[in-house]
Amino acid sequence: MNTLFLIPARAGSKGIVKKNVREIGGKPLVVHSLLLARKFATDDNICISTDDPDVIEAVEAEGYTVPFVRPDTLSTDSASMRDVMLHALEHYAKKFISFERLVLLQPTSPFRTRKNLLDALSAYNPDIDMVVTVTESKANPYFVLYEEDNYGHLVKSKKGTFVSRQECPKVWQLNGAIYVINTSSLVKSNLAEFRKIKKVEMDELHSIDLDNELDWKWAVFVNEEYKLLASSNL
Repeated sequence: MNTLFLIPARAGSKGIVKKNVREIGGKPLVVHSLLLARKFATDDNICISTDDPDVIEAVEAEGYTVPFVRPDTLSTDSASMRDVMLHALEHYAKKFISFERLVLLQPTSPFRTRKNLLDALSAYNPDIDMVVTVTESKANPYFVLYEEDNYGHLVKSKKGTFVSRQECPKVWQLNGAIYVINTSSLVKSNLAEFRKIKKVEMDELHSIDLDNELDWKWAVFVNEEYKLLASSNL
């Protein structure tokens, strides 16, 4: 199926300054996503959407040519990922190139593997809206998650009579590593409105997501301990 692999890597990150070009495992963060995408597609089907000259320099060092510079209006904190994805699709549409599905690979998940991506692609079919990668959530709404009622009292988020977490239904947390999206669904509605979503489970180790400096330090330690990037992505 005709697939676009999109890697969003704007400048101006605040949680981890210049995270997309900071090195982990011997290469800039954004490059790990590029190398993974290259296991499934040629550069013609890989789009790095960025406004950052440092990101452009980093990927050009790997022989990749950025297809466009992302406009300022789509590079702010308030810009939606859906708009970024639609902008990329529109860029190729102007060249009379269309894609039936879009694979979103955020650079902040450097430890996802070729197998994780293969599983997500295999789970997709054109009758659904999206495939997402998940981990089992340790915080279960039937057991340990509470909300405040109108009186300021805590009540369980979901009602149940379970006496242990093991008895509760499993709940899943999106880990942000891989999204395989039906482009027809994307054009019609926001991701939050999707109803036909399939999951692919990933373990906690490969689901590490980088959002702040503590996450980064943990990822560096994990990589040094388990050599994940050397064995999985490179």
